[in-house]
Amino acid sequence: MNTIYILWLRQIKRYLRSKPRMIGSLVQPILFLLSLGYGFGSVFQRAGEGSYINFLAPGIIGMSIIFTSVFSGMEIIWDRQFGFLKETLVAPVSRFNIMIGRTIGGATVATIQGFLVFIISMIAGFHPYNIWAIIPVILVMFLVALLFTALGTMIASFLNDMQGFQLIVNFLIMPLFFLSGALFPLEGLPQALSFVARLDPLSYGIDAFRVLLIGLGHYGLITDLIVLSIVTLAFLSLGSYFFRRIQV
Repeated sequence: MNTIYILWLRQIKRYLRSKPRMIGSLVQPILFLLSLGYGFGSVFQRAGEGSYINFLAPGIIGMSIIFTSVFSGMEIIWDRQFGFLKETLVAPVSRFNIMIGRTIGGATVATIQGFLVFIISMIAGFHPYNIWAIIPVILVMFLVALLFTALGTMIASFLNDMQGFQLIVNFLIMPLFFLSGALFPLEGLPQALSFVARLDPLSYGIDAFRVLLIGLGHYGLITDLIVLSIVTLAFLSLGSYFFRRIQV
């Protein structure tokens, strides 16, 4: 447990000490929230769907979490190039504990990012129907962050260069985000698109956010939590397997 705590604390300190990283990672979610929220707000209202900011904010929270969590895997490649990973792996501790500590740390950072976007969304005009719902929402944020941090760890475990990691992750993240229903309702989609959305784990995270924050959902909270838990365990297992096979 000491190994997990130390690596978790390292991730948190690196995040808190990098003010440009904190600010820079909020720019894209704020841009999406303001430009789309107010740009398409009138269209959404004319369609009789209410406030688009209220609908969009849970999706932007999910966007912030997935980008932050998956890209945390880049730190593995960074540590490998600068020798820190080698020093960590030769220590008399379990590689599984190393992977879990890094993953929980990355997930915690992504959850903090998601919470900051939630606060910014409220300033921008988002009104959750129950402010106390933020407590279970934070738990779901962490579950989503853990899922995608494990995915980022898995990808980084068999790559050696950051450019390749960025290309693969961008190729993966953008479809996951745009097909998750973050920007549009999942009801009434063509059958093929609806099927793809069901395969997207982020769809269930954003759906859970909407259920808890605005009382609207597509799959149901229980289904969301079951799917997220199963996929998180699968990615943690795969991430642990590939991390144990790293050669430095």
